[in-house]
Amino acid sequence: LVPNYLFADVAKKTNAYIAAHPDKKVIKLGIGDVTLPLAPVVVEAMKKGAEDLAHKETFKGYPDYEGYEFLRQAISDYYKSFGVAVGADEIFVSDGAKSDCGNIGDIFSKDNIVLVTDPVYPVYVDSNIMAGREIVYATSNEANGFAALPDENVKADIIYLCSPNNPTGSAYNAEQLKAWVDYALKNDAIILYDSAYEAFITEDLPRSIFAIEGARKCAIEMCSLSKTAGFTGTRCGYTVIPKELERDGHNIYATWYRRQATKFNGVSWPVQCAAAAVFSEEGQKQIKENISYYQENARIIASALDELGIYYTGGKNSPYIWLKCPNNMGSWEFFDLLLNEANVVGTPGEGFGENGAGYFRLTSFGDRENTIEAVERIKKVLTNLSK
Repeated sequence: LVPNYLFADVAKKTNAYIAAHPDKKVIKLGIGDVTLPLAPVVVEAMKKGAEDLAHKETFKGYPDYEGYEFLRQAISDYYKSFGVAVGADEIFVSDGAKSDCGNIGDIFSKDNIVLVTDPVYPVYVDSNIMAGREIVYATSNEANGFAALPDENVKADIIYLCSPNNPTGSAYNAEQLKAWVDYALKNDAIILYDSAYEAFITEDLPRSIFAIEGARKCAIEMCSLSKTAGFTGTRCGYTVIPKELERDGHNIYATWYRRQATKFNGVSWPVQCAAAAVFSEEGQKQIKENISYYQENARIIASALDELGIYYTGGKNSPYIWLKCPNNMGSWEFFDLLLNEANVVGTPGEGFGENGAGYFRLTSFGDRENTIEAVERIKKVLTNLSK
């Protein structure tokens, strides 16, 4: 286990630079934290939920372990809106996809072999190292568009997939996801599918693993409202476990319910009220306006890289842009260059795994004015670098 979580290292270096150069305006495009406020309809629902707690008649104590039925039904209806059937009774409301991606390992034994794609979101790796599991890697690189596919010669029991991907911004098509589902079924494995960025998909690509035939027998899906609805600080997400998913005589839904009842007391009433508002007609309209804002930021960054002739993935179907560092620079070397010369913070690809060496992640979650300014600064530094 590396000494620090990747983003803690980025923050430490950034804060040290800011302390040493208080006169500099540093623009952060590193950590994927949102900058737009919660949608008005969401705020009103949260206020009402908080007001409910002030009156005996409407006060709420411990919530249901799997989440209130009205929210689970709203999520189920949301899946229906893009053609995927998920029952309200197959949904667990949580405090975010990151928590569930790390905690889901509680229901699996230590002797399971875990497969992750490399580059990889650090939580998938770190949480399983902490649990003592063996980890194997599937290579994502420029040759396959940073979209690793299964190797029939590699045996795995648990598979983490993220699409659209963090950090690379690549998104699997239906044929590629079918290859992973077929692999999982053949190997009696379970796919843990992180769909935290599905709302950013604009092309004809699957927004859920359950859009793929056979997935209900081999997959669990985690999603989050952090990026889709600005809940990074509010904390709410959900996990979908099909009722028919079983392994070794154990029903996975029932096993996860047992874990949640033991270790989790649920998401607060005001937050669940706010989350339900996200899936209302007005809520969908308002959050799509915010998503469009971030998508335009991504387009602005991607256009600059096109202009500079720099290879990248993402920027479309994703809030992340994964670029190749110029002049064969290392990713931390490029981090230092941008921080010192452009006063812009990104995330070194090396922190996401071996295949991240020489690559760099920028996010589109910044303020528009700051994003434009950061892009101009980056263009200036890279133009000077090429002279």
